[in-house]
Amino acid sequence: KYYLCVVKSLYMPPIFVILTIASYLGILLLLSYVAGRGADNATFFIGNRRTKWPIATLAMIGAAMSGVTYISLPASVANDGFSYMQMVVGFTIGQLVVAFVLVPLFYRLKVVSLYEYLNDRFGSVTHRTGAGCFLVSKLIGSALKLYIVCSVLQILVYDELNVCFNLNVVLTMLIVYLFTFKGGVRSLIVTDVLQSLCLVASIVVAILFICKELGLSVKQTLEVVEASPYSQIWVFDNASSPRYFWKMVAGGALSLIAMTGLDQDMMQRNLSCRTKRDSQINIVLTAICQIAVILMFLILGVLLYRYADIKQLPLPARSDDVFPMVAVQGGLPLIVGIMFVTGLISS
Repeated sequence: KYYLCVVKSLYMPPIFVILTIASYLGILLLLSYVAGRGADNATFFIGNRRTKWPIATLAMIGAAMSGVTYISLPASVANDGFSYMQMVVGFTIGQLVVAFVLVPLFYRLKVVSLYEYLNDRFGSVTHRTGAGCFLVSKLIGSALKLYIVCSVLQILVYDELNVCFNLNVVLTMLIVYLFTFKGGVRSLIVTDVLQSLCLVASIVVAILFICKELGLSVKQTLEVVEASPYSQIWVFDNASSPRYFWKMVAGGALSLIAMTGLDQDMMQRNLSCRTKRDSQINIVLTAICQIAVILMFLILGVLLYRYADIKQLPLPARSDDVFPMVAVQGGLPLIVGIMFVTGLISS
């Protein structure tokens, strides 16, 4: 319901939305086809371990972001300020654990799937239990993400073409199938890179055009963010607060280890690197890039509220609607709305 509400709030000529999504998906399919040529079984699962660490780093940026992050993180500054950066501290600790504890183990054992370790360490029952839990959780999560994407595409595209929702689902599944049926992880790495670039570009474009509309230089932008009541990061004085420093750091570290280091989907990208050292470099750089990207999200959040205040735009009832409202209905150039749609579909 939330995503449908967001999409319905968009006011862009349908032709621009259709061309944007069609172009984006067309490029994704082309990259997937090129990357998947000559693929074998090792290519499908671990990309023949030929992925260079700069490429893997770019791929991980987009893979770690969801549509909820894309929409909600900028809006969260209204209630939480910059305190999410405390969680990022935990993420960084978790990344280091994955890089220097788990990755050497997986490379030493030469596993194709990280759940192979469970078989070697505890036996086939534990192996199958771990793999089964992963499959169930991934099916549920992927089904939800697919439903969200299909719902967005239905309103943005298929309703304009009088295409029913069931056919929408079939077409979307076909696109997903075409991405992966041949190239596997190697195709995903390439398409993830494009998704990451589009995601970051959409944030940068929004920040640049908001600053231009407000007449802010880089220095002035930083001063506005620093002076904002939303800029508080550290919370040490209230242990009962959900934003208490040690709670967020511990939560960030544990969730990163669980959702990346022990997740087949995410770790396959890391295990596609040529060597253990390349994989470790990739993970450390991913942590650094993650800090930068999340910081940009939060800076964007401050600028969104600043822009809405100066332009006297009525704030929506839901804070999560601030980004789409300003990007598409806030009087900014059309490119901002187009990049917002691209970023939403990417994430």
